Amino acid sequence: MYGFVFLDLAKAFDKVPHKRLMEKVANHGIGRKLYKLIKGRLGSRKQRVCIKAFVSSWQAVLSRVPQGSVLGPVLFSIYTNDLDEDIRNFILKFADDTKVFGKVMDDKDKCKLQEDLNKLVSWAQRWKMEFNVTKCKVMHKVKDIDAFVRVQRRFTKRLPGFNNSTYAERLSRLNLPMHT
Repeated sequence: MYGFVFLDLAKAFDKVPHKRLMEKVANHGIGRKLYKLIKGRLGSRKQRVCIKAFVSSWQAVLSRVPQGSVLGPVLFSIYTNDLDEDIRNFILKFADDTKVFGKVMDDKDKCKLQEDLNKLVSWAQRWKMEFNVTKCKVMHKVKDIDAFVRVQRRFTKRLPGFNNSTYAERLSRLNLPMHT
């Protein structure tokens, strides 16, 4: 049997604090020129509120990665790159969605999955993010893995650079288990 937990970071792209993001950018070894360019791009953004005749003063935007550009998803990936540190089960991340899964044969396996969830919640709290509980789902006691394998086959084939690989090669390259 397998246990799956589907997680969604709430308003993820809007909540990334610029100062903390720039710490992570620096820790990734981004060069000084590119670092300054990213910091300038984030720091130059302002917003104001307009309601009928009322217009507020301009305020600096202190969080949020730019959306609708190549830079936004890259910065978000840098920010969440360490989300999977010390996770013992399998984890897949795509933008603000995370899937944690593994074999659940006994109480020890259940505890291992719960420990991973606790680590993810701690990470979210530490980095000023939170999970959208209404979008998080748990799939228990999956006896027939065939439906999951069909979805995984289609999904992994759509990844860039994977469309000409066999299913086994795609799983191996992604460091995922082969389901039999």
